[in-house]
Amino acid sequence: MSQKELETYYADRAAEYELIYLKPERQESIAWLNLRLRAAFADRIVLEVACGTGFWTQTLAEVAASVVAMDINREVLGIARQEPLPPGKVMFTEDDAFSLRSVPNQEFGGGFSGFWWSHIPKAQIAAFLAVFHAKLLPGARVLFADNGYVDGSSHPISRIDADGNTYQQRILGNGTCYEVLKNFPAQQELADAIGVYGTEIEYETSAYYWRLSYTLK
Repeated sequence: MSQKELETYYADRAAEYELIYLKPERQESIAWLNLRLRAAFADRIVLEVACGTGFWTQTLAEVAASVVAMDINREVLGIARQEPLPPGKVMFTEDDAFSLRSVPNQEFGGGFSGFWWSHIPKAQIAAFLAVFHAKLLPGARVLFADNGYVDGSSHPISRIDADGNTYQQRILGNGTCYEVLKNFPAQQELADAIGVYGTEIEYETSAYYWRLSYTLK
C-alpha cells in the first residue's frame, strides 16, 4: 500500500474511525494509556503526529499547556475539530508526517504519536524519527503507542513483503476492501530504532497496546 492509498483508506474510514475504541474489551487498555499520556505531558507544549479524529488529542488537551495536532487527512481533521476540546488549547494542522513543514523546529517539550508507528514502512522509520525529533526540544518527553497483535481480535496478517512489513485486509462499513500496512514491532526493534536519541527509555504493554516512552537527549 502506498502512502496515497493509506490516505484514501483513512479518508474513507473517517466516519467509523473511533468504533474500535468503543469495544468493551479494550476499555481497560484505553484507560491504561490515558493515564500514561496524562503523566507524560502535564504542562508541556506537545506535538501530536497523526492525530486522526482527535480521540487521544482530548486527553492531551486536558493536561498539556498546549497541543499542535497534525494529520495529513483533512477528513479526519474535520472530525477532530468538532471534539469537545478546551478553548484555545489545540491547534490542528494538515501536514505530512514525513516532512512536518508547518511545524517549527525545537519548539515542543513533548512529542506523541498514537497508532501511527505501525503504518510506517520499516525502511522509512529512521527518516520519520529524524524529522519528528528535530521539532522537539532537548529534554522533551516522547511517547509512542500502538496496537499489539491479539489473536481473535486483530485482523489476520494477509502477507509479508520483502522488507518484512506486514499487511491486513480491512473491509469498511460500505463494503470497500483495502490492504493496509500494519506492523507489530517487537520491543528490541523499537529500542533499535530509537538508538541514540533517547534516555530514560520505558517499554510497557497492556492487553491490546504497547507504549514506548523516553526523554530526548
